[in-house]
Amino acid sequence: MRPAPPPREPAARTPLTWLYVPGDRPEVVAKALHCGADVVVVDLEDAVAPDRKDRALRATAELLSDPAPGTAPVHVRVNALDGPLAETEIRTLAALPGLAGLRLPKVQGPADIHRAAGWATTAARPAAGPALTGRLATGRRARTPGAAVAPLTTGTTHPARAARTARTARTAAPGSATATLTPAAAPAPAALPATPALYALLESALGIEHAFAIATAHPALRGIALGEADLATELGVRDEAGLAWPRSRTVVAARAAGLAPPPQSVYPDVADLDGLARSCARGRARGFLGRAAIHPRQLPVIEAAHLPSPEEVEAAAEIVRAAGAEGGAQALPDGRFVDAAVVAGARRVLSLAERRN
Repeated sequence: MRPAPPPREPAARTPLTWLYVPGDRPEVVAKALHCGADVVVVDLEDAVAPDRKDRALRATAELLSDPAPGTAPVHVRVNALDGPLAETEIRTLAALPGLAGLRLPKVQGPADIHRAAGWATTAARPAAGPALTGRLATGRRARTPGAAVAPLTTGTTHPARAARTARTARTAAPGSATATLTPAAAPAPAALPATPALYALLESALGIEHAFAIATAHPALRGIALGEADLATELGVRDEAGLAWPRSRTVVAARAAGLAPPPQSVYPDVADLDGLARSCARGRARGFLGRAAIHPRQLPVIEAAHLPSPEEVEAAAEIVRAAGAEGGAQALPDGRFVDAAVVAGARRVLSLAERRN
């Protein structure tokens, strides 16, 4: 039976802040859900001690049994895909109504994405009736998982993503079948669960080498990002200069695959907000959009750094006005040349600027 396609994400504002919280501390997760982050990432990996992994999974499953666990969509970072925990975690969480996305650490190549997607589409279905306990019983209005996460897209499907979808469809249905009538009384076969949105974290030299192949591996893959701490350790680099190429490679791979620009990796010094702001400015100049955070105090700094300035907004508005009035390539009064790519960039700037309203 062919897996159901991933649901389309409703239009919403582009996420700029991704707050990581430890999955074994439900009280911290509860606060994070209402602290203003665009996405809350419940961490089952690095933030959880080995002897508390089971506790973290149980607490996270209870949280996500609620279709609307908080004001922000909830992603979960599972443990390494080649370890003993990830399969159980993905099968347990993938079909829960409150899950908006799965973040897959230490992805090395496309096979890792396909393995995770396979586990997700054979996820354990939530039990009906009294077996569903905890937050699901609160009776709050349901929200479509992932509704607040909106990748930057245009009105057409990106060629790389269209090709990926076509390849997956051919793999899933190598032959065609002729439709036949079935008795009205026969129950329709249940569709397999839709694959939840997947996000790949590139944390190794091999992952960086395979960045584009990973970004185009599966239709459910919605984004890629760097895990810089592990990568820097493997590469033996001692400062940010050594990460310049992997960062650019990740940005290029994401955009070539038709994905949103990747968010920056975490800034580990939660007390150094000035340093965070400078680092965000450098990341934005490199093509990153938004950033992962490990403390709520980092959120307003990240958002401010990745939003366009008033001068950028005015320049973008001038470009869009000129394009609407004249059409085609043209020169603005100040001598700048404007073509379709420049106009598309200006529209993205104006879209981001709407967050200030």
